[in-house]
Amino acid sequence: MFNRARPIFHLLIRNSPTSPILTHHKTLTTITTHLQNTITSKKDDYFAIVHHISAIVRRDFYLERTLNKLPISVTSDLVYRVLRSCPNSGTESLRFFNWARSHPSYQPTTLEYEELLKTLARTKQFQPMWKIAHQMQTLSPTVVSSIIEEFGKHGLVDQAVEVFNKAKSALNCPQTIEVYNSLLFALCEVKYFHGAYALIRRMIRKGVTPNKQTYSVLVNGWCAAGKMREAQDFLEEMSRKGFNPPVRGRDLLVDGLLNAGYLEAAKEMVRKMTKEGCAPDVETLNSMLEAICKAGEAEFCIDIYNDVCGLGVSPNVGTYKIMIPAACKEGRIDEAFRILHRSIEDGHRPFPSLYAPIIKALCRNGQFDDAFCFFSDMKVKGHPPNRPVYTMLITMCGRGGRFVDAANYLVEMTELNLTPISRCFDMVTDGLKNCGKHDLARKIEQLEVSLRGV
Repeated sequence: MFNRARPIFHLLIRNSPTSPILTHHKTLTTITTHLQNTITSKKDDYFAIVHHISAIVRRDFYLERTLNKLPISVTSDLVYRVLRSCPNSGTESLRFFNWARSHPSYQPTTLEYEELLKTLARTKQFQPMWKIAHQMQTLSPTVVSSIIEEFGKHGLVDQAVEVFNKAKSALNCPQTIEVYNSLLFALCEVKYFHGAYALIRRMIRKGVTPNKQTYSVLVNGWCAAGKMREAQDFLEEMSRKGFNPPVRGRDLLVDGLLNAGYLEAAKEMVRKMTKEGCAPDVETLNSMLEAICKAGEAEFCIDIYNDVCGLGVSPNVGTYKIMIPAACKEGRIDEAFRILHRSIEDGHRPFPSLYAPIIKALCRNGQFDDAFCFFSDMKVKGHPPNRPVYTMLITMCGRGGRFVDAANYLVEMTELNLTPISRCFDMVTDGLKNCGKHDLARKIEQLEVSLRGV
């Protein structure tokens, strides 16, 4: 069935984990691999701490008291990651930030200040946002842009204009193209297109050259208002004035239609482009493929992908991350293998997000031996598997009644310093007991006890 992958399966069939667990051999063959897995385990523990603290910040009414009981070292990186994990908890994030500042060992950096400002703006906590902003004295264009866009999203265009006007004098922030684009976005959010045109003219007078984002914001605004003709006229007018968009106008129109939810119109425009021998750029292609896949039309994605590749478009990693799961979802595993091999030929190392969907699709089809051999091949030639891939494979083995194979992969995880989740242990031990493998089930239980100490 798999013309290109079949030789791999025959060569590696001996490595399929079908032998009893007592004869399972260690897969760690080099010191380098062991060190990498140790580092990965430490990172997992660190991010588990971040996740735990973030949950406390979002949900605990007495968060300061709870945090004081935790034996943690408050660092800039920890505070930044927790703030970033609580994007919709303005008041709670501010309380956490003030708690962190109470530690003498912690000195906040610009990164944490800016992340907190964006969260406060997002949650309409404008009064504390301005207090934090005045403490900083100088704001970067990125943060000022975020604040202006949040005002625009909430329909507060007057406040957005006020921030724009005070950016240079009060916030020590230059009015860069990024800041202009954010105000343009705010104006388009309230459908004030005349003001947007006036802002474009001001940009030109100030010597600020419009970029792709400038055109995209206006085109998206026109398309969201259902005025595609006005969007086309705007692009043609800007071209006549000598401010040509850095990409083809039709790419911007496709993006605008997708952002506005006009999926069928975007598909029709791309069909027309491919028939004329003109393909969208990679960014536009990826946006369209992702939107169409979410709409459940993976077959159309595969056809468009093949058409644009035939026109000479070179996909990037983002394209492959969309297309391989889409092909697997449609049951076209041969197509998924072909896309994966093309990504390898393009110089991309296969990583879990690329090959995991293929393994899952093979297991769903009952082709476990092929899945095991392909998994072994990826470990040798590609990126080492991570915890989610092992969890998925063990789960699929359990669903298919391959409990001995699931047990072997579970042990392999522990050898790689990846701790399996409790659900995997429960499923494997119950399955082994049901199929009469009581000795093997007892060993898995002992392994869980040795890992968790319970």
